[in-house]
Amino acid sequence: MAPTVPPAATTTTTSTAAEPTEQLPQPTRLSDVKGWFFTADQWLFDWFLTHQREQQPAGDLLELGAYLGKSAIFLGSYLKPDETFTVCDLFDSPAPDASNTREMNRSYATLTRRAFEANYLSFHPQLPTVIQAPTSAVTDHVAPASCRFVHVDASHLYEHVHGDIAAARQLLLPEGIVAFDDFRSEHCPGVAAAVWGAVATTGLKPICVTGTKFYGTWGDPAAPREALRAWLKTRRSDLWHGVEEVAGHPLIRVSDKKASPPPHPKSRHAAAIPAQRGTTADAGAPAPAAHPSLARRLAKDLLPPVLTRAIAARRTS
Repeated sequence: MAPTVPPAATTTTTSTAAEPTEQLPQPTRLSDVKGWFFTADQWLFDWFLTHQREQQPAGDLLELGAYLGKSAIFLGSYLKPDETFTVCDLFDSPAPDASNTREMNRSYATLTRRAFEANYLSFHPQLPTVIQAPTSAVTDHVAPASCRFVHVDASHLYEHVHGDIAAARQLLLPEGIVAFDDFRSEHCPGVAAAVWGAVATTGLKPICVTGTKFYGTWGDPAAPREALRAWLKTRRSDLWHGVEEVAGHPLIRVSDKKASPPPHPKSRHAAAIPAQRGTTADAGAPAPAAHPSLARRLAKDLLPPVLTRAIAARRTS
């Protein structure tokens, strides 16, 4: 999660990329972009955003905390022509308080806006609306009740997450979905305290959780929860799921132990490097045959056949 907290906001929407330089990243596939965005969450983003697009009126997308753009690049693929995607992040601006400064120096020392923009423009023709500011400033730039999906991946500090939750509630449509990152990680207990506190006190209702993200709504969770459960049961046998009740709310747990990722947006740099089998960009393709080691080749050439077969049988038993 990339924290977001400095002075005045700068808002920019850029339509085209500048010519890349040697200092800026040129990812050939989404897996080249540094960041944490696991397969189960990619599938849940895909399901929620596609389900909304098919079942609900238009609504904007918002990400609080972007790091180097991995999840933002994925989110941008689900934007309809009449919708806006906004990203709010501190990037390389100075943090105003000591605790946030320590967090930035420890976890996000390489974070820069130019790197985010270079990554994003490798996959999309134009940038989202970028707010370089504290996430507390986002409500000055995004209209209330305008967003169908909000991804909160900003500061881990309780007081900041608490404010991000209030902002998400204000900016979401009644049926909108919010996703909180790191809601259970041992290194950021402030996120867990703020998210579950919101369930207890603000009417936030859980829909599902993965190992890293919590998905919920301040609207009616029953319809999306049951539709998601049916999809998992009938269409995604590679995603483990189970249902349990937490504080009176049914909750779906999802794990990606056997799943391959969904299709990713294509990079404009992809032609620069030949596709490699067995990578995320070529998920599902058979891996190339392993070359036998020198010792194995010598054994095959020099040892008697009966001994070679005995050794091979023992290795595979």
